[in-house]
Amino acid sequence: MALITSMLTAYTYITEHPEGCALYFMCGVCAGLFLTLFALVVQISCRTDCKRRHSVAKKRPRPTDSDSDTSDSDSDWDSSSDISARRHRRFERTLNTNIFTSAEELERAQRLEERERIIREIWMNGQPDVPGTRSLNRYY
Repeated sequence: MALITSMLTAYTYITEHPEGCALYFMCGVCAGLFLTLFALVVQISCRTDCKRRHSVAKKRPRPTDSDSDTSDSDSDWDSSSDISARRHRRFERTLNTNIFTSAEELERAQRLEERERIIREIWMNGQPDVPGTRSLNRYY
């Protein structure tokens, strides 16, 4: 019985204040979407950071020093510089890789670029040279 009573109370409140209810509903939806987006960004960034740390740990073992204070600060600095250096190397690799795996694809891309250049020239030469400012009015 309490469920039915609360449902009727909610219905009467909604019918008496439709704008306020719509505002509360939209605020709830926006807050939910924001929290979901934040959770996805955190998950993706944590996943990529964990993969980087895991791959770095596999490549070179951590040095064991008796000075824990200096090694912690040095390792933090080294890891940040390693990450930026890896990003830079990855960017250079993407610039240097050949996206065309075969000579046919390279030839096809060159023909496509040539065709686009010709079409651009035809389009530019086909435009009338009207000195002065152009008017949208047909009658001068």
